[in-house]
Amino acid sequence: MTRKTDARARAIATAERLFRIQGYTATGLTQILEESSAPKGSFYFHFPRGKAQLAEEAIDQYIANRISVLRSISANTADNALNFVHQLFDTFAAEMIASDFQYGCLMQNLANELPAIDVELTKRVARGFADSTEIIAEHFRGCGFAPTRASSSATALVAALEGARTIARLEHSPAIFLALADVSIQGWAISGR
Repeated sequence: MTRKTDARARAIATAERLFRIQGYTATGLTQILEESSAPKGSFYFHFPRGKAQLAEEAIDQYIANRISVLRSISANTADNALNFVHQLFDTFAAEMIASDFQYGCLMQNLANELPAIDVELTKRVARGFADSTEIIAEHFRGCGFAPTRASSSATALVAALEGARTIARLEHSPAIFLALADVSIQGWAISGR
C-alpha cells in the first residue's frame, strides 16, 4: 500500500515540478514516468484518465500549497498590509532563488497554454487564481481597506507577483521582487493605505 501511495505522490510532485519548469504541452508522460520512477501500470491505476487527471491533481496540490503559504504570511502579518506585501515578495523571491530561477508559477504556465487545450483544467487554474486573490483581499480588508480597494489591490498584487516571476526567470535575479515591494509600499504610504 505504501508503494502505491508513494508512486502516486511522486508522479504528482514530478508533474508539478515539470509543469512549473517547462509547461503542460512540453511535459510528456514518458518524462513524468521516468523522473518519478513510477511504473506505467501503476500510473494508469492511479490516473485512469491519464495526463489530464494527473494535471488536475498537480494543480490542486499546487493551489493548496500556495493557499497555505498565503494564509501563513497573513497570520504572521495580521493588521499590517505593508509587512504582508513585503513578506509576499520576499517569499516569492526566496522560492525563485531556491529553484535557481527555474520554477515559474504552475497556474501561470498552464493558463498560458490550457485555454485551447482543456476547458476543465483552465477552470481549475482560474479558480486557483481567484482563491489566492481572495485570501489576499481578505487580509487587506482585515487591515482596514474598503472592500473594493481590498479586491483591486489584491488583484494588482497577484498580477505583479506573477509578472515578477516571469521577469526574475528571464533575468536570473530577484531584483524585480525588491523593486515591486518598494513601489507597492511607497504607493500605499503616499495614499494612506
